[in-house]
Amino acid sequence: MTRIRVASPLLRTGLRAQIPDRPVVLVRRSIGEVLRRERQQQDRTLREVSAAARVSLGYLSEVERGQKEASSELLAAICGALHLPLSFVLREVSDDLAVAEGVGPRRAHPSARAGDVVAAA
Repeated sequence: MTRIRVASPLLRTGLRAQIPDRPVVLVRRSIGEVLRRERQQQDRTLREVSAAARVSLGYLSEVERGQKEASSELLAAICGALHLPLSFVLREVSDDLAVAEGVGPRRAHPSARAGDVVAAA
């Protein structure tokens, strides 16, 4: 049987060579930053969101500060409490990481309307 090896998109575009020169960004910190940013945009407290997500206030605080890795179940509960699709949070994290790595632009928030101006990082 012949094995076919497909190069990753990063290798094909030459982006892999750029990544080691960039600072390492922890995914858990980026997830926490996105969750905190969204919670604060909704003018909600840690207490309100932790109660709605059925997560301890201390644990939610640690997740937001990037000190704890949230399981997929916990992340889904927090997203539910914030009325955000998990895909939106993960897309925001992906965009933040791409910007930090210097390989991608920021996208508009889902509530943005056509013609809105989106600030670049």
